[in-house]
Amino acid sequence: MSSDQPTLAIGEFAAGLTYKTLPEPVRLHLADLLLDYFRVASTGERMEWSRWINAYTNIAGGKGDASILFSPDKTDPARAALVNATYSGSIDADDVHVGSMLHPGCVVFSAALAAGQHFKLSGHDVLAAVAAGYEAMIRIALAMQPSHFRRGFQSTATCGGFGAATAVASLFFKGTDGPRRVAESIGLVASMAGGVTQFYQSGSTVKRIHAAWACHSGVMAALMARHGFSGPTDILEGENGFTRAYADESDLSKITDGLGSEFKLLEVTVKGHASSARVMAAVEGMAALCSENNAGHTDIEKIRIGIPSVIKGRLTINEPVDIQAAQMSLPFSMAIAAKRAPDAGANLALSVGDYVENIDDADVRDLAMRIDCEVDTSMDEQAAGDSVPADITITLKDGSEHSTYVSAPKGSPSRPFTRDDHVVRFNDELQKRYSKEKTAAILEQLEHFDELMDISTLSKLLNDSLD
Repeated sequence: MSSDQPTLAIGEFAAGLTYKTLPEPVRLHLADLLLDYFRVASTGERMEWSRWINAYTNIAGGKGDASILFSPDKTDPARAALVNATYSGSIDADDVHVGSMLHPGCVVFSAALAAGQHFKLSGHDVLAAVAAGYEAMIRIALAMQPSHFRRGFQSTATCGGFGAATAVASLFFKGTDGPRRVAESIGLVASMAGGVTQFYQSGSTVKRIHAAWACHSGVMAALMARHGFSGPTDILEGENGFTRAYADESDLSKITDGLGSEFKLLEVTVKGHASSARVMAAVEGMAALCSENNAGHTDIEKIRIGIPSVIKGRLTINEPVDIQAAQMSLPFSMAIAAKRAPDAGANLALSVGDYVENIDDADVRDLAMRIDCEVDTSMDEQAAGDSVPADITITLKDGSEHSTYVSAPKGSPSRPFTRDDHVVRFNDELQKRYSKEKTAAILEQLEHFDELMDISTLSKLLNDSLD
């Protein structure tokens, strides 16, 4: 596929992709990502801002057969995608592609599931669309990073629309005209892109809906294209196109190289913590050091951590202004890990609740201020891949020093969760909502999702009122 026409190349790839043509490792990873999507969405549905998005959706209206997760309510595909992506993408526990600096699953699954339910499509169709959406979203962001991030954009918000639009458009547009129509959908959603990152410094809850709004926009773009609208089919590469507008530097060959034969979704990390992916290795290193040395946050004098240059600044703020900023803060996340480690041990998993509980903890804040993040450029090459490492030295109040190096966190491609891990994590979360019997029935259907002739049948099991 030509790097000179990457927009049409994605259209050709997506319009021609089928579940049967997906390599077996891609199918298996999609099955794991599907379980993780529902696990995270179940947690996110209980958050305060999920009530806000439901209230907004009730005012906005919308008729259709797309289900709101864990609810009997149905609406149109765009609004269902908006709500479900808020659930799954707002707590920073959803899957992530480190190199492209974005969260694809919450966007792409929410979009494809909503459209698939509304139009009563098969599991085969939806999973192929999901694979296409992952590839589009990741590859477009990869072509612009890290310049895009340095310009002040959060790529889940800016590039998420491409993933959603590609996924949904690929469900509609096949045959000879399919590539152009998918490309037109991509061209449409580019004009809806947004997502600036002032929240890192100033706080707010806007990032809670970054993924959701991108998802909503992508679904709308594909639906609009289905009814006649179109966007430029050279939107990615054009003189006034997306990459030139949103980055100072880009490499469009990253969009097309290996497209259709090398799947970037295999590089996706499944998170073990509700934090930035780029701080997870530091959290795990901190927990291990505290566990090994029988130390907690009040036993530590100071901490030094070596980091790649890309995370210096927005992710190294010692005094986060709110919960969202705390989840993005390497020092604050490490301080919470030090507090939790004596009880949780080296297998600590930080939840969004840990941040809510500790945001105003004086001891945690005090330790976060004594964490020095030093740039180590030797880490930059690894950080551009599938994970961000951490090199940590703690000095305890008794004067002793202890060090560790974590090359990659659990859940990353080099240290993946097993299928059994995914099942356990899924069951642990869903059984907070449903009986063991009902959770087992949902798991059974998800494990055979590819065999469903009509995925709207899944919503009947997920309806809270039926338990």
